[in-house]
Amino acid sequence: MMRKCDYCGERAGLFGRVCGDCKKLLARVEELRGKVSYGGFLDGLEQTGIDKEKILVFLKADPDGKGSVQDQVTAEMTSELMKVMGISGRQSADEVRRIRDVLGKDSEE
Repeated sequence: MMRKCDYCGERAGLFGRVCGDCKKLLARVEELRGKVSYGGFLDGLEQTGIDKEKILVFLKADPDGKGSVQDQVTAEMTSELMKVMGISGRQSADEVRRIRDVLGKDSEE
């Protein structure tokens, strides 16, 4: 029986937890982490040649329960910005998700 990818839900093979496309995206995330702006990050993911829709599904995935890929990257970028600005503290993926949820609810009203 084929396993499904932990990130996108597509077939991952017999023993794999992650499909080939998501493996490429994970490698690219690691390559870009802490080196580019968020726009540069998204451009870097698009340069893999993987369909934009699949990239969006990948970014929203939370296979480890630590926050979505997008929230983890945003938290890291926010923490780095805070450090550069001399603000102590650290942003977590959960805090980013809560902020996004609150802002999303406000924009729906």
